[in-house]
Amino acid sequence: PACDREVVELEQFLQASASMLQQLNVELNEGRKALRFLVEHSFALDDDQRRLVGETWAWPAKVKPKVEECGRALRAERDRVEDDLCERRSRFTEELDEYIVQAHAFEKLGAIERMEDNATALSSLAAKIQEAKDRGEKLNEEEALLGFPLSDFPQLAEVPSLIAPYQELWGACVAFQAASAQWLDGPMQEVDPEVVDGEVKTLWKNNFKTIKAFSEEGMPAAPLAAAEQLKGRIDAFKEKMPLIASLCNKGMRDRHWERVSEMMGQPFRPTATTSLSSILTTDLESRSEQLDEIAAAASKEFSLEKALDKMLVDWQPLEFTMVEYRDTGTHIVGGIDEIQLLLDDHLVKAQTMLGSPFIRPFEERAKRWAAQLSLIQDLIDIWIKVQGMWQYLEPIFGSEDIMRQMPKEGALFKKQDAMWRQNMTQVCADTHVLAVSELPGLLDSCTEQRSLLELVQKGLNEYLEMKRLYFPRFFFLSNDEMLEILSETKDPTRVQPHLGKCFDGIGKLQFEGDKNTITAMLSGEGEVVSFGEGKVQPTAMVEQWLLEVETQMFASIARVCDEGAQAYKVKPRHEWVTEWQAQVVLTVTVMMWTLDVDEALRASGNSGLRAYGKKCADDLDAVVTLVRGDLPKLTRKVLAPLIVMDVHARDVIIKMGEDGVSSPTDFDWLAQLRYYPSESGIKVRMVSTELDYGYEYMGMQGRLVVTPLTDRCYRTLMGALQLDLGGAPEGPAGTGKTETTKDLGKAMAIQCVVMNCSDGLDYIAMAKFFKGLAASGSWACFDEFNRIDLEVLSVVAQQILTIQRAKSAKLTEFQFEGSTLPLKMMCNCFITMNPGYAGRSELPDNLKVLFRTVAMMVPDYAMIGEVMLLSSGYLEARPLSRKIVQTYKLCSEQLSAQDHYDYGMRAVMAVLRAAGNLKRSFPEEDENVLMLRSILDVNLPKFLSHDVPLFEGITSDLFPGVELPQADYCLLRETCQQHCDSANLQLTENLFIKITQLYEMIIVRHGLMIVGYSYGAKTSMYRALAAALTEMKARGAKEEAVSCHVLNPKSITMGQLYGQFDPVTHEWSDGVLAVTYRGAAQQEKLHGISDRQWVLLDGPVDAIWIENMNTVLDDNKKLCLMSGE
Repeated sequence: PACDREVVELEQFLQASASMLQQLNVELNEGRKALRFLVEHSFALDDDQRRLVGETWAWPAKVKPKVEECGRALRAERDRVEDDLCERRSRFTEELDEYIVQAHAFEKLGAIERMEDNATALSSLAAKIQEAKDRGEKLNEEEALLGFPLSDFPQLAEVPSLIAPYQELWGACVAFQAASAQWLDGPMQEVDPEVVDGEVKTLWKNNFKTIKAFSEEGMPAAPLAAAEQLKGRIDAFKEKMPLIASLCNKGMRDRHWERVSEMMGQPFRPTATTSLSSILTTDLESRSEQLDEIAAAASKEFSLEKALDKMLVDWQPLEFTMVEYRDTGTHIVGGIDEIQLLLDDHLVKAQTMLGSPFIRPFEERAKRWAAQLSLIQDLIDIWIKVQGMWQYLEPIFGSEDIMRQMPKEGALFKKQDAMWRQNMTQVCADTHVLAVSELPGLLDSCTEQRSLLELVQKGLNEYLEMKRLYFPRFFFLSNDEMLEILSETKDPTRVQPHLGKCFDGIGKLQFEGDKNTITAMLSGEGEVVSFGEGKVQPTAMVEQWLLEVETQMFASIARVCDEGAQAYKVKPRHEWVTEWQAQVVLTVTVMMWTLDVDEALRASGNSGLRAYGKKCADDLDAVVTLVRGDLPKLTRKVLAPLIVMDVHARDVIIKMGEDGVSSPTDFDWLAQLRYYPSESGIKVRMVSTELDYGYEYMGMQGRLVVTPLTDRCYRTLMGALQLDLGGAPEGPAGTGKTETTKDLGKAMAIQCVVMNCSDGLDYIAMAKFFKGLAASGSWACFDEFNRIDLEVLSVVAQQILTIQRAKSAKLTEFQFEGSTLPLKMMCNCFITMNPGYAGRSELPDNLKVLFRTVAMMVPDYAMIGEVMLLSSGYLEARPLSRKIVQTYKLCSEQLSAQDHYDYGMRAVMAVLRAAGNLKRSFPEEDENVLMLRSILDVNLPKFLSHDVPLFEGITSDLFPGVELPQADYCLLRETCQQHCDSANLQLTENLFIKITQLYEMIIVRHGLMIVGYSYGAKTSMYRALAAALTEMKARGAKEEAVSCHVLNPKSITMGQLYGQFDPVTHEWSDGVLAVTYRGAAQQEKLHGISDRQWVLLDGPVDAIWIENMNTVLDDNKKLCLMSGE
């Protein structure tokens, strides 16, 4: 073997061989048995086989001596190896002891002049110890291999710990000598004072630790003396540091060296070869204070210069993001947030710099930079303003009609547009901010464009104001809607979709012939009222022919009412009611009822009244019988409100008969709303108030059931009208505040514009509204009036007072907010409030006195239900209406209290609406079944699972023995299943029940809320229903497809959701919901798409954003924006 490892490997092989030989012997024995068997059975072996057998049997005898011989040789070799290892280990230990002696020798060395020799000796000893460590590890490895116990060499750890303080000491000495020589004798321009100061401080700190270590008891004295000497040298150098810091300052420029030369009285300017040692020999130390001053100024100037350079570097890569704007062929600037952020920061920095006393050497450059930043700021400010105005006006003046009607403003806009396009072309050539700011004349151009656009905007506003004063109903439209109408001068039929905004009752107009002559008006339901002889010929001036339409509307309603009254006298009543328009039927009926009661009271007093009461009851029965028959859709819509009025008429007569009313001047009779014909038209009287009937076309709108509360409200409001005051119904939700005001408007045939107030309304928006109602003679009903801010309400009080004073003075024209307005005496303002509600203002006193308040309480549900059911054709109206009321009463008492449970007027109306739909679909079905189905359809979906059994218990008690047939939802289930399969969902029974409930709810409610926890399948449910209804339409079922518009109302601000006015320019910008809702609402009018439009506000509901949806969700079904739209 060549080494220890081979010796060990051979030993291991010999041990393994012994067991291998035993194994081979066992196998040989098996072979002998086999051979014996072959010989006994005379098996012949040839010569080669016999030789092989002989050799195999002789093999163990040959191998054994060889193995023993090898074992002896190996033992001898092992002995030799072990002796060699012991000898080497002994020599190594002696060598290590020698190193200990060498380490102790350094205790006597203290001459600092011999530092390099000492440092070299220490390095040599450290290298030897490192090499010894490697050898020691190898010796340990050999010991482990041969099975010896491992030797320990403590010297290997002892020597490094002994020499460590000396290495620290002499290393520091050498390092300081080398560094100080380089600093003092090298080129001073390469010396960085900060680096020098850092290194000197580090050396001093380390040396201090060394002195401390050598000062301990038992430590040698010589090295301590060397360390003390080194400290002296470092301290001496530290004294020169202020001078070095001043002389080697990076900020020192020629101007500073000139000041140093003046100070020294001789020219002084360091060159590339000048060293510090050559300068330090001069008498500079005595002038160190002056030198420090010069250097400090140089430092400050240098830092300012660096800051200026950095600013410039930061601006180099910044670019404006230019975006192509629609198909205008030009660009607009996109997001500037990053630029603005940097600009704000740098403007402050630049101003601070200019205020520094050290800026003088490059003051001009700093001023130029600050001026450029200010220019960029001014440019961005004015550019964004001009861009906003241009974006608003560009589509307006893109219409030829508007250009033709406003030539002066059109020319100004064309000029600005050309300038804008030229500027954008220049900017797009190089969009870097610095390059753009250096474009000659760009700021002046933007400033000129702004003044041009302001003129255009002013002209546009004056133009719109002029049009509004000509046709005051335009005041109720936003600017955008007006511009849309005014730009349709060529084709008058294009104004059709906007008519509903100007006239409540007119759905569209009937155009005839090539000249588009207007011959009649149609309600939204399709009822036609002819203009008779007074046809309207549209002209290029939209407002002109719309005013003629308004005049013809008044004249036509007056004419048909007159004709209807004549026909009433000659035709049986039950036939007459089916032949005339809804408004004629309702107006003439009340007028004839008034005349008949007056006549009965004059002729026979109380007995005549009682006899007339029987006639009223017969008339009502005749109409109810008609409703139960098969009627055209329009006739049914006429008869429903007629029954409501007839029931009231009958009840009033019976009550007056019982109360013993016997004269036309009795108060009970005077307190009723009565119509009297006169030369100048119909007069409406109530108590001491007499007003003109308005003759506004109302279409086929339903009427409210007149309860004692309604009567009381009418009397107060009519009294207010007589005194030229406004009316202010106030009370909790669902008591009919807004609806009663609107219904009085219908009774008077006056347009009543409902506006949902929000806290964002300002006095300018309100002034526009007031101008509209004063000039057009309309009523305005401001819903949730106390949501407006208090400071705005104070101004509003003055605006209302101005109108009321003008009415009291019987003026025909008056001054209002800078305009001369025509005044129609019929105009009035109503407000509704929900007092004591979170976030509401208390009305100021100067506003309160302008209104007569009416306290609205919970109405008589049973009476309303009975009349509504009667008008839908129900025979058992009274018991069924009581069951509805009882259901809700029991629910409120027995079921759990949840935020989303509501048993008020709106819930009752939903049941009545559902009952009416079912009666029309299944006229022969048992009425109890229909009513139970309505109550379940409307209420069951909203109850939580633990309330459902209680609710079912209530309904089974109220409708004993009524079994509901299963609704047929086969096609709906099939289409839902199809959607769920494609969406990888399971249509579980629960999910399908909820889908059908949502479907039933959508039929009776136009606004609803899906409530539930996360992962409750709310989204999957409505998506499944939407897909199913769309698929059903595709298969030819009587359903409409669904378009969904989804947004999260809490992800953006109120202004971004509904729209907002610019606080500076009062310019309106639409919100996300406004755009979405407008698009959905106009799909059918503008595009003829009759799909269901679902606007989904997917997010948490809170009072802040949902309040503005009040008028959307109640019967007004209108979204009121602050722009007046």
